[in-house]
Amino acid sequence: MAETILILGESGTGKSTALRNLNPEETFIISTTGKPLPWRGYKKQYTKFKTDTLEGNYFQTCNANNIMKLLKIIDKKLPHIKQVCIDDLQYVMSFAFMDRASEVGYSKFTEIGKDFTDILRITDSLRDDLKVIFLSHSENTGDSMNEHWSLKTIGKMVNEKITPEGLFTYVFHTVLEEGEMGKMEYKLLTNTDGKRVAKTPLGMFNELLIDNDLADIIKIIDDYNNGE
Repeated sequence: MAETILILGESGTGKSTALRNLNPEETFIISTTGKPLPWRGYKKQYTKFKTDTLEGNYFQTCNANNIMKLLKIIDKKLPHIKQVCIDDLQYVMSFAFMDRASEVGYSKFTEIGKDFTDILRITDSLRDDLKVIFLSHSENTGDSMNEHWSLKTIGKMVNEKITPEGLFTYVFHTVLEEGEMGKMEYKLLTNTDGKRVAKTPLGMFNELLIDNDLADIIKIIDDYNNGE
């Protein structure tokens, strides 16, 4: 079973930026939108994956079946890859819904929700030394007085029947914090603050807010699980 990490947040709050220090020789990025990665020199680090030669470490697709096929290829044929990052996960549902917007009835919501859930569940069959990192937008499912920011989905079925955050041991939520000289700093919330969904195991992190650096986070996770 692969370990799974979920990073939630609104657009522009540092989700993709958290990938910047991962070792590109051990990392594969699946982008649902194909948007540029937000750091200098990313094109030299991440090149388009070729299914015939198995070269490259970046692939664009928002199709749920394609994502699952790619995860199986990485699992079996790319043993050097230690972390797969699925960037902007919510667009798997959003784009599928827009493609089927003219369809009437509720069956499309069921099918879209199942495809989305299948992506989350396929990690159960992947190798133990692989981490799958999901980055997704959040939405306020509460109100202005009682905010509750969680994973953004289409329709109600996924949140009501599955509660996707419950499938993860590690859930981080992005936070913008004002630093020195008024400069905004990108942080990750390690446990819930009453408004935003976040959770990590007891004692893994000493601080509620940490730097948005997944390379450091993965090392902390591995050290914690190995008792170091």
